[in-house]
Amino acid sequence: MASLKEIKTRIASVQSTRKITSAMKMVASSKLHHAQNAIESMLPYEAMLEHILKTFLISTSDTDTPFDVKRPVKRVALLVFSSNSSLCGGYNANIIKLMLQTIDEYHAKGLTKDDIIIYPVGRKVFEAAKKRGYTCVYPYPQLADKPNSEDCRNIAKELGQKWLKGEFDKVEMIYHHFKSAGSQILQRKNFLPIDLEEELNADTTRDLSSDVTSKAAQEYLKKKGQSETQKSNNETVVPLNDNFIVEPDLHTVLTSLIPKLLHLMVYTALLDSNASEHAARMVAMQTATDNADELLRALNLQYNKSRQAAITSELLDIVGGTVNN
Repeated sequence: MASLKEIKTRIASVQSTRKITSAMKMVASSKLHHAQNAIESMLPYEAMLEHILKTFLISTSDTDTPFDVKRPVKRVALLVFSSNSSLCGGYNANIIKLMLQTIDEYHAKGLTKDDIIIYPVGRKVFEAAKKRGYTCVYPYPQLADKPNSEDCRNIAKELGQKWLKGEFDKVEMIYHHFKSAGSQILQRKNFLPIDLEEELNADTTRDLSSDVTSKAAQEYLKKKGQSETQKSNNETVVPLNDNFIVEPDLHTVLTSLIPKLLHLMVYTALLDSNASEHAARMVAMQTATDNADELLRALNLQYNKSRQAAITSELLDIVGGTVNN
C-alpha cells in the first residue's frame, strides 16, 4: 500500500491537472460560442448560393464554363482541415484516417504519391502527410487557429487557377461538419469539378425528363438511368428550366459567381472545422475533468483508509506498550 505522503502528492497532482482541464473546457466553450455564431451565419448563405448556381448551370443550355467539366483523373488535390493543437479527442485522428482512406482509393486507381497533392489547413494533418512522404502546400500555418476569409479566397483562387491550367483533374475537401456540440460529422466533399449530379438528385420536385431541360442535364439523366422516368398525370410538373434572366450577360455572371462560390466553400468548411474542433475539445476536457473527479474521490478514500489504518496501528502499539508495562 502506498504511503500517506505518496497519496497526498498524487492528490495534489490530480487537483492541479483538474484545474487545467476545467479551464481549457471553459476556454473551448467560449470559443465554440463565437465559432458557432460564425458558421450559423455563413452556412445558409453558402448553401443557397451553391444551390442557385448549380441549378442555373443545369437549367441554362448555353452555359460554357470549364469548372463543371469532368475529365480523367490523373492528378488530385486534397484540401484537408485539422487543428494546430491536440487535446481534442479523436478530432485529428478521424480526419487523418479519412484522408488516408481517400489516398488509398486513388492509389487503387493507379495514382502515385507524386500525383496527389495535399493542401493541409492545420499543423496536425500537415505533419501526418509530410511524415508519409506526400507533397504538401502549406502557405497559411495559422489559418486553423484564426479563420480568415481573405486567405480562403487565395486558396480557392490558387486551386481554381491550377484546375484551369490542367494541373489538377479533381479537388476534394475533407473536414468536420459541425452539427452540434456533441456531434461532428466527417465530410468528404467534391470541390472541383462542380458536382451538378448532386443537385439533380436532390431536386425531386422537378420534371427531369422535360423537353425544356438543357442538353447537359439530359446527359446526366441518361448516365443515371433516369431519362425514361415520367411523372404520373395527376402530379404537378415543374420544369427544370427556371427561365433565368441574366444581366448584364452570362459570361459576366459566371465569372463573378463561380469564384465567389469556391471561396465560400473553402471559408465555410474552415468555419465548420473550427467550430467542430472547439466542440471536440470542450467534450474531451469535460470528460477529463469528470475522470479527475472520479480519481480524486478514489484517492481521498484511499488516503482516509491509510490514515485510519496508521492511527489504529499507533493506538494498538500504545495500548500494547501499556499492557506490557
